Amino acid sequence: MIVTVVITALAAGLCGAGVVAGVFLLLRRNAETADRDARRDADVRSMELANLVTQSEQRFQDQERVLTKMLDERLGQVTHRLGETLDRNTKTQKTVLDSLTERLVKIDAAQKNLDQLSSEVVGLQDILSNKQARGAFGEVQLANLVAEILPPGHFELQKTLCNGRRVDCLLLLPNPPGDISIDAKFPLESYRAMLAAHDEAVRTQAKRRFVGDVTKHIKDIEERYIVAGETADAALMFLPSEAVYAELHANFGDVVEKSYRSRVFIVSPTTLWATLNTVRAVMRDVHMKEAAGVIQTEVMKMLEDVARLSGRVGKLQKHFEQTGEDLRQINISTEKVMRRGEHIQEIQIEDKSGDALTTEPEGEAQIPNIITGPRVVRSVND
Repeated sequence: MIVTVVITALAAGLCGAGVVAGVFLLLRRNAETADRDARRDADVRSMELANLVTQSEQRFQDQERVLTKMLDERLGQVTHRLGETLDRNTKTQKTVLDSLTERLVKIDAAQKNLDQLSSEVVGLQDILSNKQARGAFGEVQLANLVAEILPPGHFELQKTLCNGRRVDCLLLLPNPPGDISIDAKFPLESYRAMLAAHDEAVRTQAKRRFVGDVTKHIKDIEERYIVAGETADAALMFLPSEAVYAELHANFGDVVEKSYRSRVFIVSPTTLWATLNTVRAVMRDVHMKEAAGVIQTEVMKMLEDVARLSGRVGKLQKHFEQTGEDLRQINISTEKVMRRGEHIQEIQIEDKSGDALTTEPEGEAQIPNIITGPRVVRSVND
C-alpha cells in the first residue's frame, strides 16, 4: 500500500512539500509500527524459544536420568557377568594349573625313572660286555625263573655231578625221565657283531662265528651235563635273551636240528617258563599217583577194620538176641506166676467152723492165702 501511495504521489508530480512530508511521516509511522510489531513478534518468539529451550532441557534431563539409570543397570549386569566369567575362568585356570602341576610331577617322576633306567641300562651293558659277568647274569635269571615256578626240593642250583662238572641247575624228577640238567649260555658278542656288520663279508664271518659259539655250547653241555645213570638222556641250554633265541630259530635251523640230535634243547626265558610249568604239572601228577597209592592202602586197611567191626557187631547182636530171649522167658515165667496167684485167689473152701479157707486144686498142696489174708468169699457151692 505504501508503494502505491508513493507511486501516486510521484505520478501526481509531487504535488507539494506537504504531501512529501506527509508521505515521509506516514512512512516513519508505518516503519515504527512495523518495528514495534517486529519487536513484539521477536519477544514472543524469544519467549517461545525460551519455553522450547526449557522444555528441551527438561526432556534432555529426563532422558539423561533414564539413560543414566539404564547405563547403571547395564553396567551392573556387565559387571556381574564379568565377575562370573572371571570366577569361572579362575576356577578353570586353577584346575588346568593343578592338572598341569600333577602332570609335571608325573613327568618329573618319569624323568627320574628314565634316568634310573638309563643308569641301569648302562650298568646292564657293562655287565653284558664282560663274559664272566654275562654268565653270572644268565645264571641269576635262570635261578629266579626256577625258584619262582618250582617248589623247593625239586631242583638244585650249582649241583656238582659225579664227573666233577658243576651244572647251573638240576631239576630233580622221578624216573623216567630222571634229573634234567640246565646250563645257561649267552653268545652275545658274536650276535652283536652279526647285527652291527654293514658289509656282507663281515656279516658272513660274524654268522660263522655265531654258529661256532652256539655249536660249541651244545657240545659242551652234551659232554659235561648228560651223565648216564645220574641224569636224564637230555639237557637244556638256557639263552637269557629272546632276541638271540629268535634269531637262532629264524635263520639257523641247521644249528637247532643239530641240538636236537645232540639231545640238547635250547630254551629262552619264555619257553623255559612253559617247560618248568609242564615239569611242575608232571611232578604234581606223580605226587597224586603216590598219594592215590597211599590212599588205596589206607582204604584197604579201613575195609579190614570195617569187616572186624561188622563181626563184632554181629556177636553183640547175638548177645542182644540171647538177652532178649532170656527176657522173653522171664516174662513168660512171670505171667505164669501171676496167673497161678490169681487162680489161688479165686479157689476157696470153707472149713467145719464155717471159716473160708483157700485150697489148691487136686494134686497140689493147700496153703492159706497169705497175700490177701483170711476173708469171706463166695462159697464153692455158690
